[in-house]
Amino acid sequence: MRTGIRHPARLVPLGFLALIAIGTALLMLPAARTGGVGAPLLTALFTSTSAVCVTGLIVVDTPTYWSGLGQWIILALFQAGGFGIMTGATLLGLLVAGRLGLESRLAAQAETRGVQLGDVRDVLRMVVLVTVAVEGATTLVLALRLHLAYGLPWGQALWDGLFHAVSAFNNAGFSTRSDSLVSWAGDALIILPITLAVLLGGLGFPVINELWRRRMDWRRWSVHTRLTLYGSALLVAGGAALIGVYEWHNPATFGALAIPERLLGSLFHSVAARTAGFNTVDVGAMQVETQAVNWALMFIGGGSAGTAGGIKLTTFMLLGYAVWAEARGSRDTVVFRRRVPEETLRLALTVVLMALTVVAFGALALLSVTDLAVEDAVFEAISAAATVGLSTGVTPTLPPAGQGILIVLMFVGRVGSVTLVTALALRRQPPAYRYPQERPIVG
Repeated sequence: MRTGIRHPARLVPLGFLALIAIGTALLMLPAARTGGVGAPLLTALFTSTSAVCVTGLIVVDTPTYWSGLGQWIILALFQAGGFGIMTGATLLGLLVAGRLGLESRLAAQAETRGVQLGDVRDVLRMVVLVTVAVEGATTLVLALRLHLAYGLPWGQALWDGLFHAVSAFNNAGFSTRSDSLVSWAGDALIILPITLAVLLGGLGFPVINELWRRRMDWRRWSVHTRLTLYGSALLVAGGAALIGVYEWHNPATFGALAIPERLLGSLFHSVAARTAGFNTVDVGAMQVETQAVNWALMFIGGGSAGTAGGIKLTTFMLLGYAVWAEARGSRDTVVFRRRVPEETLRLALTVVLMALTVVAFGALALLSVTDLAVEDAVFEAISAAATVGLSTGVTPTLPPAGQGILIVLMFVGRVGSVTLVTALALRRQPPAYRYPQERPIVG
């Protein structure tokens, strides 16, 4: 196996860096901005990074600042970022050469981890099929609704439908509306299709692939699929309940809406807070308790090898099972009658501790260069590092240093766990010796 620049753990971040650089250059073209004047470097870099890392944080208003060409570039960037640089490159190699070598398969597995090498070819086909099907169906539903209910011309309805469909499935959070989805907050025929696309994109392709292969036979689901599906249901339901309770009477958010719209808003924000970045009410006007719920949902994120961010559902669920096993005095961590290897639990713990470290230093750095309130700095840091894209409204007001910090957080959040887990897994080898054991005092 190669250990140089073509090592899978290095290819992933290098691929993202290359795409960010290309996107930055394209967004600096005069034709990409309304008014015919090229965007400043920092603005183009921030937008390109946010799109490629499927985050959705913005420092300028997407529909008014960027021209039609600029918006097409942004769409292409978050489509490529969500699809995965390594997945796309390996698929291109498959189409050209008609085969996959071991190194190409390892490169693809770095972005579709949790799938066996022999399954990568099928997963790549599934990626294309699911992406086209979900984005196409969502585009059609949204376009029909926008044309028939809101009177948009077919061209505009199709464009808005396509942009939001691709953005939703890739969990990107970009919108062609200045208020995100606030204008459609009570329209279930728009909000629900977007919610479903976000959920499907956030499950992860290994889960979708397994569901397709095993025809929804839950008795044959793997531990990974069960953890992802059950964890998703738990977080969506729990998050919706908590958000609904805390915001039900808040006049600045749900309090001004009818009861069905409040229920719809609670469900949508529970889903969106885990990675999507869309909003139907002013996030900055939410209660402090709701912000804390958002912190947790953003930090956990969605499924592995999908378009979601965060530490991933399986990581969170596995550590929960490990804590339960320890509380019961059990020697092994057992999930659905399967024993979880200790190295898997160590990887999960490593991912969580690294993510907490990144968020803590990111928030501290933001506090050092801005006058943000602590809760706003923490919110922005988690949103960027978990590639969520929600904001309390302070992102456009950040100084250049603050924008630079978010750029780093978005990039690290998107490729950090992929690189870390892949590097650790590929370099693992049995030690030639072991040191004597000693138990430090814990707690």
